[in-house]
Amino acid sequence: MVYSTHEIFEIAIQIERNGAAFYRRASHLAPDKASRTMLASLAKMEDDHEATFIAMRDAASLGGEPRDDEMLGYIRSMADSHVFDTGMDPDAILSGKETIEEILSTAIGLEKESVVYYAALKEVIADEQTRRRLQAIILEEMGHIAELSGRRQAVRGSGG
Repeated sequence: MVYSTHEIFEIAIQIERNGAAFYRRASHLAPDKASRTMLASLAKMEDDHEATFIAMRDAASLGGEPRDDEMLGYIRSMADSHVFDTGMDPDAILSGKETIEEILSTAIGLEKESVVYYAALKEVIADEQTRRRLQAIILEEMGHIAELSGRRQAVRGSGG
């Protein structure tokens, strides 16, 4: 299947929607106020990323021929293999029985997957402004990973 620029950005938009829904659900399940606040803040950032991707979808193109056929094939493969199941209910990931450490580990995995997708997407985009916006989102997502990892380490250190 060949994905259009519109479809590639639709996948990114759905990733952000799923992430925001996951963080909202996780914030309701978190055992303490600091964790709830952090998770709610991450949900808001995912909402912001969704808006950015909507703007990119509406304004950007791959700039004619893809920059890298192999990388575009990789993006297609990721979507085809359902690495990101855009039809899934993000709330279904959490049963409500997870520990905060398990929630944080799941969140880290999801953030890592989004970074990989966005990095691949950045490689096929010819428009430099769009590439810079993607890089900013990648850096924010990497910051989420660092924050989540620090929280998880703190939880492990406290025995909770």
